[in-house]
Amino acid sequence: MEYRKIKDDDKDDHDVASDLESLKGKSHTVAASNIALATLGSGGSTERINWKRKGVVTCALTILTSSQAILIVWSKRAGKYEYSVTTANFLVETLKCALSLLALTRIWNNDGVTDDNRLSTTYDEVKVFPIPAALYLFKNLLQYYIFAYVDAPGYQILKNLNIISTGVLYRIILKKKLSEIQWAGFILLCCGCTTAQLNSNSDRVLQTSLPGWIMAIIMALLSGFAGVYTEAIIKKRPSRNINVQNFWLYVFGMAFNAVAIVIQDFDAVANKGFFHGYSFITVLMILNHALSGIAVSMVMKYADNIVKVYSTSVAMLLTAVVSVFLFNFHLSLAFFLGSTVVSVSVYLHSAGKLR
Repeated sequence: MEYRKIKDDDKDDHDVASDLESLKGKSHTVAASNIALATLGSGGSTERINWKRKGVVTCALTILTSSQAILIVWSKRAGKYEYSVTTANFLVETLKCALSLLALTRIWNNDGVTDDNRLSTTYDEVKVFPIPAALYLFKNLLQYYIFAYVDAPGYQILKNLNIISTGVLYRIILKKKLSEIQWAGFILLCCGCTTAQLNSNSDRVLQTSLPGWIMAIIMALLSGFAGVYTEAIIKKRPSRNINVQNFWLYVFGMAFNAVAIVIQDFDAVANKGFFHGYSFITVLMILNHALSGIAVSMVMKYADNIVKVYSTSVAMLLTAVVSVFLFNFHLSLAFFLGSTVVSVSVYLHSAGKLR
């Protein structure tokens, strides 16, 4: 009896222990399942947030890119600019500088002031920024005068020539190799730009005259060289906050545009005022130019090259469609085919990058 009682007690203890282990195992399984579900849920919500963010950035860049040329043409009165284009460029650089300072202020409040985000710097770091600032000055001034020879849709097509200049300058200056697909994309881009400019309603083969093509090529070279040079500066000190580097670039941009105002429009500004000839469209154009740079930075941070390709392609068609209603633009088959070829070439340039 004593032996059986002790044995039964041991059995009961063993059963209780087994039940506890079973419950413990079930609780671990349930907890693991809950953690897995929570992880999947958070991953799904993060993915949804990324898609929403990418969608917002894509829409913003598409709208800004497509409206850029339209606003410049729309700001004209009787075929000429009543406002000073140098003062407009000065305000664009000022606004971008202010936005960079605003971003830096937010960083300082959240993370504090560090060696990488402080504005104080050395002469060796600052002395490299005047070169791209001067290049952007001439490029930005040319984009106003080129519309004497090209319409808004044609400008959106021809501005893609900077892809070729940027790629070639990457190869020459930064020794970056280009794939065969990218070289094929460059050839297609030239063919697409030429096709879109074919004119069947006139004795002239191309809609854009020779001065317009020359200005487009010069703009592409200036934009490409400035972009490659700026990237080389940024990569020289990758830990440096991009807003600090942008701030100094825009400061020199403001300085050079101030000199341009004195040289080109001093009498007009002195006699008529700084904001003479400005309209609501002019203000929108200035905001567009300033925010376009911010949108490109957001694409680099939150999206990818496919977003830029999509935005560029859609922007060309949007510009053409809007120009039909605003400027009586004739949407020809040649333009549609040319813009399609340009879109394909831009995609090839992006997809053909060497890993």
